[in-house]
Amino acid sequence: MNPDNLMLAGDVLSWATLKTSQIQTLVLAAAVVMVIIAVIGAYWRTKSWVATLVAFVLGALVLWGINNMTSLKNKVGSEIDEKPAASAPHVQVVQALPGPSAHDMGQL
Repeated sequence: MNPDNLMLAGDVLSWATLKTSQIQTLVLAAAVVMVIIAVIGAYWRTKSWVATLVAFVLGALVLWGINNMTSLKNKVGSEIDEKPAASAPHVQVVQALPGPSAHDMGQL
């Protein structure tokens, strides 16, 4: 092994963190460009300010979701993993009584 090419675990982790951050920035920039194109396209097709405003608001919501993906994932995960409350009402299943049989109907 060449000691000049030796990478420490800390170097690999910092490199991976940097690349992940750069990819997140690239995805967000691409999403911004797509939202701008969608808003311009909405106005171009409809010539309506209401449709353009709706496209802008929906685009802003998508960008917010992309930018806050980690917190949304943690929030949804914590709500799914929660146990039901101890004060939840107790449910009791009761079986129905059997109805008259065909034999009993013939005796009437």
